[in-house]
Amino acid sequence: MQSQTEQESAPSSSFKTKKLDFTSLLDIIIGAVIFFAGWQAVFWLHLYPSFLFPSPLMVLERLIFLAKSPNPKFNLGASTLITMERLAAGFTISVGLGTGVGMVMVHFRRFGRTMNSFCVGLQSYPSIAWVPFAILIVGLNNYGIVFVVVISSVFSMMVSTYSSLRNIPPIYVKAARNMGEGGVSLFKNVMLPASFPSLITGIRQTWSFAWHALIGAEILMATIGLGALLELGADFAEMNQIIAAMVIIFIIGFAVDRVLFSMVEDRVRTKRGLNQIPT
Repeated sequence: MQSQTEQESAPSSSFKTKKLDFTSLLDIIIGAVIFFAGWQAVFWLHLYPSFLFPSPLMVLERLIFLAKSPNPKFNLGASTLITMERLAAGFTISVGLGTGVGMVMVHFRRFGRTMNSFCVGLQSYPSIAWVPFAILIVGLNNYGIVFVVVISSVFSMMVSTYSSLRNIPPIYVKAARNMGEGGVSLFKNVMLPASFPSLITGIRQTWSFAWHALIGAEILMATIGLGALLELGADFAEMNQIIAAMVIIFIIGFAVDRVLFSMVEDRVRTKRGLNQIPT
């Protein structure tokens, strides 16, 4: 009887999840339609000259031009690819280094308390302020850009790892130690799995810091990239190119956060029984 009830409730839960996903997608589409309609309406009012406030169609035409441009500096595909390569490198280093140091902070409590205070202060430091430091120490190159990404996001990962591991219910650690777990095995088999739902949120926040820092660094340090497209648009007074680059930056940021991290977070929380699907 119990298994039959579970089988009956499983399709119902799946249907509700799909219904929620469809509703979210519909809300996004409606919001996008309202936004572009308002944008077009403001353009028709001629509050600003067209070269200062282009229409959605003008921005779309610029996007098509950038997609077909043979010049790598103005090519949308080449710019997006190199930006994502820099992001992948910086974000991976930040997650790996931040997680490792965060675990050390938990193991050595005095070091953890001190480092946590420093991390919170450095986390609030503007990412753009690291650019002169990176230029002088690392150089005006890809390594310098990746350095800005890492230094702007790694402290967020340290704090998230430290907080996630410290907020594990103590009974989990005590029970594991009574069963013989300890050291690396305790971290690997008990503490990390228990902190994973909270840790996913920290990784998501680290991605946000890394993405913001990367675009700012590219504006000042790169000749090719989405940030460089913004800067070139400003240099040549091409507002349609500036808005086109902003649209692509927004779409990538929204897609990665909403499609990748949001889905992973929902799956983890659902698996742990932390999500409540409304009836």
